[in-house]
Amino acid sequence: MQLDDAKIKDILLSQDYISEEDAVSAEEFVKKNHVPLVEHLLTEGTLTKDLLGQAIAEFFKISYANLVAHPVMEEAVQKIPEDIAKEHRVVLFKEASKQVIIATDDPEKKELTTVLKPLFAGKTIKLAFTFPEFLNAAFSHYKKTLSTRFEQIIKEKTQVASDIIDAIFEDALMHQSSDIHFEPQENETVIRFRVDGVLYEAGRIEKLHYENILNRIKVQAHLRIDEHFAPQDGAIRHKKGDVSLDMRVAIVPTLEGEKITIRLLSQYIQSFSLAHLGLSEKHQEMLEQAAHKPFGMILVTGPTGAGKTTTLYAVLKILNRPEVNITTIEDPVEYRVLGANQIQVNTQTDLTFAKGLRSIVRQDPDVILVGEIRDLETAEIGVNAALTGHLLLSTFHANDAATALPRLLDMGVEPFLLASTLEVIIAQRLVREICSHCRHSHKVKQEEIAKKFPNAKDYFSEKEVTLYKGKGCETCSHSGYKGRKAIFEFIEITSEMEELILTNPSTQQIWNLARKQGSQTLFEDGIEKVKNGVTTLEEVLRITSPPDK
Repeated sequence: MQLDDAKIKDILLSQDYISEEDAVSAEEFVKKNHVPLVEHLLTEGTLTKDLLGQAIAEFFKISYANLVAHPVMEEAVQKIPEDIAKEHRVVLFKEASKQVIIATDDPEKKELTTVLKPLFAGKTIKLAFTFPEFLNAAFSHYKKTLSTRFEQIIKEKTQVASDIIDAIFEDALMHQSSDIHFEPQENETVIRFRVDGVLYEAGRIEKLHYENILNRIKVQAHLRIDEHFAPQDGAIRHKKGDVSLDMRVAIVPTLEGEKITIRLLSQYIQSFSLAHLGLSEKHQEMLEQAAHKPFGMILVTGPTGAGKTTTLYAVLKILNRPEVNITTIEDPVEYRVLGANQIQVNTQTDLTFAKGLRSIVRQDPDVILVGEIRDLETAEIGVNAALTGHLLLSTFHANDAATALPRLLDMGVEPFLLASTLEVIIAQRLVREICSHCRHSHKVKQEEIAKKFPNAKDYFSEKEVTLYKGKGCETCSHSGYKGRKAIFEFIEITSEMEELILTNPSTQQIWNLARKQGSQTLFEDGIEKVKNGVTTLEEVLRITSPPDK
């Protein structure tokens, strides 16, 4: 069942869950930022998940089942066979001597009661509304571990390699993994998933079956199966039922065999809204102002996997209008954007960033996105494009925003060109977000923070501080975290900064001026998010560290 924004707005208004003013304000924001209405109402705190669930349930004249506050046990889930539960989107919520309450995200299905009656003979069946993600979390009780399923597949001796690969991909999707690692060891191969930036072991396969799995992945990725001693890169379009998933495959030889790393692309990126990346109000305003200038350069820095591309696509989203010509060159194209002309780097045909960018400039673009500035040639063409009436967005590998400028100057870019074109430099990292379904607050004394986190104690002046963490629930696989948010460092290129760039400054000189103009470090932005209940202090310290005094 799909309820669109208009329907949900009508439900909320008709039952007084939001006011007319809230609705008008939300619709204006949604129109400007291209984000779903519900997502915005939840983010702003106008509405909670529970209130939304109750409103939808009342609309269908049934009760609301919060499967996070009242999780269903495995025994209850197993009372409805897996094929019926998944086909009809149902789970047993509560059972009494004379009645059962069945949670579903599709209460409009007419055949539900008929299908379930034989399973609960002599009992009245009542329906309750729950959210799809709650239901999917409950369905995880049907899942056996990957290693157990591998054993079962091997025992059945059918299509062992393809069935094992399908099982791995299915689990990776269920856990919303960004990467899958196949790591060969002496006697077995370890499968690991990266979920919200953290790797964990998902299963193990005997070494004798790995060769067939490796060859099948090579065939799917259009790679050479007779090459075992050189790195290879490819791509897979995986289709299973209604699910279609693009994957990037990288294979390297190790001492114990060939290691495979698969990056899952674009499956979980629903909206690229600036409002939901984790930007503060001040940072969002600064970035929007830079994005709406007719020309100039916006640079996002950080290591691989820091969310740089997602930030740039969020900027593209607000610029993507029929009258604007957007052209990108990327390696690879990770997210498909309707209305943008996207070019993929191809070393085999000698289509590099520099050559592609040179061609793009002749394609009459308004906005250009360059996946990464890797060399002087690309940097110079990009800077000149920004100087001659184009808005250029790109990423660059640097540890922080202040380091990016000296690195570009060291590459050989002329200082006067950088000073004339740069609008804003952003550094970012991703931290795990506290699971919204099991988040709770707790009081911590300042001396406890000083003892446990000595390098962070100066950022908490109160004697007792309210911090937040996740208890762990089915939705977050009992980790306490679900999803990620970015922490940012912004340097705006003001007239003073332009003058400084002309003197070929050091990183420290750039940061000293940026600090005077109000810039915060990554760590300081992270502390703000800790205080606002977005993430934990442990998580911020895992990703970054306090600045030197």
